[in-house]
Amino acid sequence: MVARNRLPPWHEELRLRNGRRVLVRPIRPEDADPLRAAFPLLQPEEVRQRFLHAMSELSPAMAERLTRPDPKGEFALVAAEPLPPGEALVGAVARAAINPGTRDAEFAILVSHYLTGMGLGRHLMRRLVRWAKGRRLERLYGDVLDHNHPMISLAESLDFKREASPDQPSLVRMVLQLRAPHPH
Repeated sequence: MVARNRLPPWHEELRLRNGRRVLVRPIRPEDADPLRAAFPLLQPEEVRQRFLHAMSELSPAMAERLTRPDPKGEFALVAAEPLPPGEALVGAVARAAINPGTRDAEFAILVSHYLTGMGLGRHLMRRLVRWAKGRRLERLYGDVLDHNHPMISLAESLDFKREASPDQPSLVRMVLQLRAPHPH
């Protein structure tokens, strides 16, 4: 029998279209400092599209919160250099969080402009969908700025549907129905 170099669950090595290798893996507490260090490299529009408002830095408290998802209802992956957590530059983050008391989860994805256009957003979104289905959720959704055409197109290509946001006309809610709602 041949021993295989097996990766832990939710870990996979990818070769991007530009030949760069990244490791997709669950986020770790050690990623907090690299995330904070990389935040200034993001373009202001990237920050607005992910956080829906301008931010100049990722605070230590926010980095701590992002890198310690609650395993009962949150899931977060990073695409990072194939180096140990804490040393690896993180180029993308994908997150899903179950809304308490519902069978719905909200997603958020941020891919640095250094890595856009290489299929990484699609790959990460598929992993979030797989996690949500594994949790037997009914819906996966995300609020996207109406001018974030790449994210809207990506979501639509994966069968997400648009829902208008009555409270915030500049947002589009992208919703993927995973299974029929349970009757209450």
